[in-house]
Amino acid sequence: MKQGVSEDQRARILDLRRRHSFLEVSQITGIPLGTVKTIVSRSGAFRDNEAHRALFCLPPMQVSSGTSPAVQELPPQQGVTGDRDVDALLWLREVIGTGHPGHIEAAMEAAKRIKTPFKQIEERYRQWLQAKHPNNMFAALSSFDLGNLESLAKSSVEKLAKQTEARSRFGDRIFSLTDAEVFCETALDGLEPVGDWDLDKAEVAGRFKARPDLMPNTLSDCIHELEYWGALYWLREACERHCGDPIREASARDWFVFDLLAQIRPRHKDEAKAVIRYMARSGRADHRKDCDRIIDNLIG
Repeated sequence: MKQGVSEDQRARILDLRRRHSFLEVSQITGIPLGTVKTIVSRSGAFRDNEAHRALFCLPPMQVSSGTSPAVQELPPQQGVTGDRDVDALLWLREVIGTGHPGHIEAAMEAAKRIKTPFKQIEERYRQWLQAKHPNNMFAALSSFDLGNLESLAKSSVEKLAKQTEARSRFGDRIFSLTDAEVFCETALDGLEPVGDWDLDKAEVAGRFKARPDLMPNTLSDCIHELEYWGALYWLREACERHCGDPIREASARDWFVFDLLAQIRPRHKDEAKAVIRYMARSGRADHRKDCDRIIDNLIG
């Protein structure tokens, strides 16, 4: 190479490249543009990190008779409220809640034979709840959308599919710590929470950056990991409703990687589009301040 570049300069070039264009890095450092491009290319730091992706990855699906969903027996009919129509609708919702297509189809057909409008049934159930729980202002909310069986059927099928996937990937160890979670615990060992829960963001970033072998190199790496955390949470949630938040260290890692979406420059237009699609489907676009920083980074 025509111009000698020290290791400190190389490190600075790579750090700057995460937030600036090649030309900007050249102008900031005073190092020729061609040299900057060569250093970045040879470093491999801006190619997808395969070691990172291997760690933040769900176990492969294992198809066996033990992972296939067993057809559940129909839940017993019960006289919950004493109102025939209300109890019938409550039972049909239990049947649909099994998630099994045959049960759902039969329940939807049975629902057509209920002559009372579902809105009237919902109101009668609300009145029963209010009478039974007079001091609980939230009890009546249990009657909301009682007759929307189509929505319940869709969510029940999706839940059963996730339960099946969880069994296929994890067996009976869905709530055991994954290798990724163990890595996060180890990396952040000894950090004290700020307040009741959160860990100091600067300290978290320092700990994770000290493990460059498992850092996301690209925005694609970031999305890969963020989707891993999301999938892990929803598989667990399907198996046990309200399973709780992820462990503190995993949550800190998730937000650390999310913040990288506003720091790592997109390699091309398709990668920028992938970030925007992730923001839309994940619901994290609601974080306005973070969203603005990410957009500035993508179009910067």
